[in-house]
Formats: sequence, structure tokens, C-alpha cells
Amino acid sequence: MSFDEYAKNWDTDIRIKRAKVISNEIIKSIDIKDNPTAMEFGCGTGLISFNIYEKFKSITLVDSSQGMIDILKDKITKYEINNMTPCKIDILNEEFTSKKFDVIFSSMVLHHIKDTSKIIKNFYELLNTLGTLCIIDLDKEDGSFHRNEPDFKGHNGFDQEELKSILLKIGFRDVEIKTFYRDEKVIDDKEIDYSLFLLKARKY
Repeated sequence: MSFDEYAKNWDTDIRIKRAKVISNEIIKSIDIKDNPTAMEFGCGTGLISFNIYEKFKSITLVDSSQGMIDILKDKITKYEINNMTPCKIDILNEEFTSKKFDVIFSSMVLHHIKDTSKIIKNFYELLNTLGTLCIIDLDKEDGSFHRNEPDFKGHNGFDQEELKSILLKIGFRDVEIKTFYRDEKVIDDKEIDYSLFLLKARKY
């Protein structure tokens, strides 16, 4: 699916409202101190980071969609935010020579990526020692969530224990995961139930 095509109409009321709930959960779940640096992976138009940027020294916002990054740049300029840096890059397939981060977070992105282990390994390498990874994504579902997107080739959510096992094998510790959000998505005039989990892990 091409997120460039969706970018201009991405900031719907539903996504804005959900982003606020997710942002609050991120801040409640991670220990923020000593003016940390952060990276948001798959930032889109920055809906999550705009809610929490004041908690960090700086946030690097990474996305592979130029359309999303263009909208994000306009918003950063409009609201005169000076600690958010957009970066158009596909870190799965391009070298990312960034500094390391104290916190990496992503929301509703992981299920779009086929190679789960590879991207989580990338996160591990990009974190400072004692850094925190925070992932929000779909609980395992039957495929209904993307039913009206025929070109979707990702995961139908995740089994929490299977995902936790992947992180532990890569080297993460203190892995915690819980469902925190439930809602409905209307597809073809039908209400589809779905839930989101928050996963938190540390690098030692």
C-alpha cells in the first residue's frame, strides 16, 4: 500500500483521538528522565510525537513515505517545533548512520513490516545501553482490520507471547506487553472489533 497517497488525508478525527490515547500510554509506561533523545519509527504525519515532544530533548521522526514527511515538515514549521527532526529513510533497506537513542517508539507500524525480527534487530542496534523500546500495535486478528486494502501484505496483528519471544532472542530484557485499548473500525458498513497492545523492553 502507498502511504504517499494517504498522506494528505491522514489526520482524521479518529486517528487524532487514538493518537492522544496512545501517546498518554507511552508516557505512562516509560521512565523519562535526564532529557532523553528519541526516535519515532514510521512516524507518518507525527500524530504521536506532537503529543509528547516536550518530554524529550529531541525526537528524530523516521518514515519511508515522502508524502508523510512533507506533511510532517509543514506541521513542524507551522507550530514552530524546534526539537523534532524529520528523516525520510527506509531503515530496513538503507543505511541509517544516525546517533543512537534513549527511546524508540512506534505506533501501528510493525504489522506492516514482513520481517519482524530484522526491524527489531535494527531497533536494538539503534538504542543506547539501558534504552527503551516501546511498540504499540494490533493484537492478533483474523484479517478483518485490513479487509478493504487488497494490497496489504503485512501481519494480521501479533500474538503477544510470540512477539515477546522474538525480542528476548534478539537480546532485549524486561519485556512487558499488555492490551490497553479496544475499539471498533467500520469496514463496508460493518463494525470490526480490534485491540492494541503496548510492548516495552530494555536494552542492557
